[in-house]
Amino acid sequence: MTLESELTLEPYQGPAAEERTAAGPRPSRQPSRGHRHWPISVASVILFIAIWQLSGSLGWVDPLLLPPPSEVFRTATELALSGYRQTPLWQHFLISVARALSAFAAAIAIGIPLGLFMGILPMLNAVLDPFVQFLRPLPKIALIPLVVVWFGIGETSKFFLIFISSFLSIVVGAAASVTGVSQGRIRAVQTLGASRGQIFLYVVLPNALPELFTTVRLSVGIGWTSLIAAEMVAANSGLGWMVINAGTYLRTDVVLLGILLLGLTGYLFDWVLTRLQRRFAPWAGKDA
Repeated sequence: MTLESELTLEPYQGPAAEERTAAGPRPSRQPSRGHRHWPISVASVILFIAIWQLSGSLGWVDPLLLPPPSEVFRTATELALSGYRQTPLWQHFLISVARALSAFAAAIAIGIPLGLFMGILPMLNAVLDPFVQFLRPLPKIALIPLVVVWFGIGETSKFFLIFISSFLSIVVGAAASVTGVSQGRIRAVQTLGASRGQIFLYVVLPNALPELFTTVRLSVGIGWTSLIAAEMVAANSGLGWMVINAGTYLRTDVVLLGILLLGLTGYLFDWVLTRLQRRFAPWAGKDA
């Protein structure tokens, strides 16, 4: 029987796993800093909304420039009942979310494997990295004329703009996550007879996973901000289109409503990814 056949690797549980094993059970985990301070966050949001409302009610700011929350809420109620430009508000919302989620899913499914391979294979990284680094900082709004020529004015062009914004950042982050893996740990399992597949599955991937989640969170945020640029391409629905269209008619109440919905949706995306990170990479951020 060979040494490799006897080898059984357990998934890496974080930099403090061995210390926890040696020290025995640890006391119950204390609430995180964010959990301890959530009342302050809630209070600050309430105070901001109150000042915003007073600024409109007392005439500190022209409501045309900054409608108070009560007017924005009233506009939301009206649009929920009658829609904006013959399209219900919920449909604008779902159309934008569907466009973004489909692009995010494709960017993650393609970008993470490609980035990991670039991090593992220096030759592949040397070939692709110049193109990735050239395109990544390029303002995606500059691509709109070319995208229209390539894909027309349908959904494909909108999908591509959101996809490319997220994809490039995911590739760079995934490649960087591999380089942070401890070479000493890799050599240690190699001496035990681990195959290259076992090294990747039980050492490289668990070490890279926290940074991959962080990369996806940042990339989803970048892709979500590209939504307005994507919906500039001959759209007639969606939150981004609604904000742009309302701005041309000085409907600042509708513009603010669209901005609030865009911000809250982006916050929700980030919250979901944070929960997934805590579920699948609970060792992230633990001290060694």
